[in-house]
Amino acid sequence: MTKGHGTQNDFVLLDDRDGELELTPALVRQLCDRRAGLGADGVIRLVATQRLGEASAAAPGTTWFMDYRNADGSVAQMCGNGVRVFARYAHRLGLWDPATGPLDVGTRAGVRTVVTTRAESGDGPWFTVGMGAVVLPAGAAALASGGDAQVDVAGLAVTRPGLSVDVGNPHTVVVLAQESDLDAVDLTVPPVVEPVPVDGTNVELVVPLGEMTSADGRVTGRIRMRVHERGVGETRSCGTGAVAAAAAVRAWGGPQAPDVWLVDVPGGTVRVTLHADGRADLAGPAVLVADATVDLAALPA
Repeated sequence: MTKGHGTQNDFVLLDDRDGELELTPALVRQLCDRRAGLGADGVIRLVATQRLGEASAAAPGTTWFMDYRNADGSVAQMCGNGVRVFARYAHRLGLWDPATGPLDVGTRAGVRTVVTTRAESGDGPWFTVGMGAVVLPAGAAALASGGDAQVDVAGLAVTRPGLSVDVGNPHTVVVLAQESDLDAVDLTVPPVVEPVPVDGTNVELVVPLGEMTSADGRVTGRIRMRVHERGVGETRSCGTGAVAAAAAVRAWGGPQAPDVWLVDVPGGTVRVTLHADGRADLAGPAVLVADATVDLAALPA
């Protein structure tokens, strides 16, 4: 087993390329236990796509599949930070050479393509993931009214409007006016979203920090974000959440808003690029910090 993280969104990685491991919800919870296990926000199992049967239909043409589980043992469709760490892990295992071209990763949300990229900071090599389409399920009407959900968050005195964003998994984005509001939030308590999403939702709380223009004239937006992930709680980062947050802020900002956004999370910074055709790219670091041998019998019951 290997421990890795992307902007401190951390994972236990398992090399099960032949599909021999029975990855039960109980085992996932044991491995992710931060006091009696290895500790992580989730488990990533690397497995040959052809070994997955029906699940492989979501990832045609791929060799390797990222089987991702939340810390509570539930199955998740995708994880943007996790895909980058998966790619770094595949490289470590000798299953991918970035010099030969991109890596197509199978996920339950479809195929995600990974390449190496320019870094914004020095916290490990950076990778860009093609995240596919970003969708606002409630459409223009929700933008015009400020959102399609009502969100109650511990630490905030009033209910806030939220905007649903689909990045292959569900998100609800809430914009706050100032950083002091973001600091006051208590995400040890799950936010309450109404109407309640059928599959649950990740909740992103964001504060726009303005825009900057580089020497070459490129305009980049910046936001600060905290996130409560379904099945996990507050995490130090969320890749799909960063994409959802950038997409929501740009949509609220209108046609003049930037296409490139730096998203500051407690664990670092990621870069989101939003394309005219509705697709998004997510770039950020991926770090492998340790290899471990686990005594399964010693894990908590």
